[in-house]
Amino acid sequence: MTAPDRATAAVFRPTRGRWVSTVLGVATLVGSVLLALGLPERFGIMDQLTCIGIGAGVAVLMSRYATIHARPTAEGLYVRNLGPGELVPWEQITAVRFSQGMPWPRIDLADGLDMAVMAIQRSDGPVSVDEAQRLADLVGR
Repeated sequence: MTAPDRATAAVFRPTRGRWVSTVLGVATLVGSVLLALGLPERFGIMDQLTCIGIGAGVAVLMSRYATIHARPTAEGLYVRNLGPGELVPWEQITAVRFSQGMPWPRIDLADGLDMAVMAIQRSDGPVSVDEAQRLADLVGR
């Protein structure tokens, strides 16, 4: 079996989490706009804007969740969880852990720290184990 090519390896993306967060984000935004428009007259414009603002905030958070991914490159693994993305050089990754009960794998780093890879999620079922193995194969190359 030939070793996988890191530079051309497919991007890791969650399936179920992406769909759920997209549907929730859209539903929350639409619901908050409809609620704001349906508020009784005793509520002012600031109440309506606050309602829409809360819905927009939830939609932004859900859009961040929907765009979680981990992209293998020749230099390292670019991990984009909920916060800003980070390129982790392959030499810094010492192991991939994804034991039973873990919601997503963690990569152990040479400096003793570890990092979650939320792009592979246990909620995706058996595919998540295959994807974690694919990541381990890329790391072990």
